[in-house]
Amino acid sequence: MQEGTVTADEEKAEVPNAFFASVFSGKVDCPQDNSPPGLVDGVREQNGPLVIQEEAVRELLSHLDVHKSLDPDGIHPRVMRELGDELAKLFSIIYQQSWLTGEVPDDWKLANVTPIHKNSGKENPGNYRPVSLTSAPSKVMEQLILSVITQRFTGWPGDQGIRPREQGFRRGRSCLTNLVSFDDQVTLLVDVGKAVGVLFGLQQGL
Repeated sequence: MQEGTVTADEEKAEVPNAFFASVFSGKVDCPQDNSPPGLVDGVREQNGPLVIQEEAVRELLSHLDVHKSLDPDGIHPRVMRELGDELAKLFSIIYQQSWLTGEVPDDWKLANVTPIHKNSGKENPGNYRPVSLTSAPSKVMEQLILSVITQRFTGWPGDQGIRPREQGFRRGRSCLTNLVSFDDQVTLLVDVGKAVGVLFGLQQGL
């Protein structure tokens, strides 16, 4: 990327777009046959095939945030919420088929990418993180999958499930709870006279 300052609106949009694309990992082919046998078998044995419940879809549609901006598909979340009773069954069928086939409608993969400033100089595109604003139907599907993953992995015994000390991407957990837990562990070790070593990976994390 060339050094300098851009002023035109189109150029200001292209600069972060080019940077985000440069650090984005391309498509990685990962056949389903390569999934860890223990993981796949464990899900099947414990819970069997997933069934998308119409009532669960209706509940999620009724809680869509109507103050969000227009989706990439041009359908406002308010429309989805107001027509939740009529759309719940249709979407439950689509979601069920998507889950069984492992395929996602192409339109659900489209997103409006918004750069959010993190820190330091605003003129540096590296100081922004991209936030993808996807369509309401895809968000509902994400919530359904998240709910299933959370229930199944937290219910597994031992190291097969999500460990209690895992803080990332869990409801009710955050950087703050991670730091509190870490500080508590370090304090306990120091109190008993043990050495503590910490490794930090900071690249693209600030």
